[in-house]
Amino acid sequence: MIEVIYMEDGIRDHPRSQQILARFPRATVLPCKHYKEVFNPAGQSFRLQKKKPALILAKQTGKLIHPIPPSYGVGGTRNFYFSHLLNCLYDCRYCFLQGMYPSAHYLMFVNFEDFEEEIVRATKTAKEQSWFFSGYDCDSLALESVTGFADHFLPFFKKLDNAWIELRTKSVATRALQNREPLDRAVVAFSFTPQEISTQLEHGVPSVDARIRAMLQLAEQGWKIGLRIDPLIDCADFKDRYAKLFENIFTTLSEHTIHSVSLGAFRMPTGFYKKMEKHYPEEPLFASDLESKGGIIAYRENTEKRLKHSCFELLEKWVSPDKIFTCEA
Repeated sequence: MIEVIYMEDGIRDHPRSQQILARFPRATVLPCKHYKEVFNPAGQSFRLQKKKPALILAKQTGKLIHPIPPSYGVGGTRNFYFSHLLNCLYDCRYCFLQGMYPSAHYLMFVNFEDFEEEIVRATKTAKEQSWFFSGYDCDSLALESVTGFADHFLPFFKKLDNAWIELRTKSVATRALQNREPLDRAVVAFSFTPQEISTQLEHGVPSVDARIRAMLQLAEQGWKIGLRIDPLIDCADFKDRYAKLFENIFTTLSEHTIHSVSLGAFRMPTGFYKKMEKHYPEEPLFASDLESKGGIIAYRENTEKRLKHSCFELLEKWVSPDKIFTCEA
């Protein structure tokens, strides 16, 4: 899968780097002084790189965890995100990463222990529970066989009595979870759109049915499951398609296994959106009823309200309203 690996000079001897090199013995290994030499230059072809991404191994420095607004959480008031990996295995047409980064290469930070130290500092004196969201700049599980992220961080979070972790994914690569006891303060959150929309916009993503089966297996083992209906995509027969999606999920999973459901309509920073339009000039999604407001491209207010209201009504048939959260642009 990985044919080229770029490696910062300073982390060549890191145990995690050596483990990855051993996993890909035939990969071409190219040195670099800093990952930005490879990842940041302008003029790269995101679309071309996406066909066969390289892996960049690096050390993340500076601030490693970042606060997010409470409106993006699922009930907590102290919300943070952190990213061990930039970019994603999948190729979703609506994904903001394509407008955020100049490169499609996978950028992995091997210094997990430094992330842990900052998480400990953030929670050490906190009186409230802290939430850490790991699937903001990547899919938390899709490249688990390469990164070993969940396998490493779940035991770490087990030691913290005031911190939760969300693993957000579209993947069915859940072996790292199946092979351990469920963690009380972990939520495995699966993202969904209806299958017709997924087929059109979420290239490479496992089918809706496959993800539901993966959720069921984890739920039966005792893991808390999250549903992330984000982004909501306006379409013909919107309510019927989302009703079918929810019926497929909730006739398979019991409501008590669901920790939370979040809803968020399509939205994106204007600068990212303009870059993505250049990537996909004929993509119908970008010809939708969108407007620019406050530096964000999103559905017009009436459209967004309609989408969220329709889904909220549908979800109330299946899950307690206090488990439903909305993400505001």
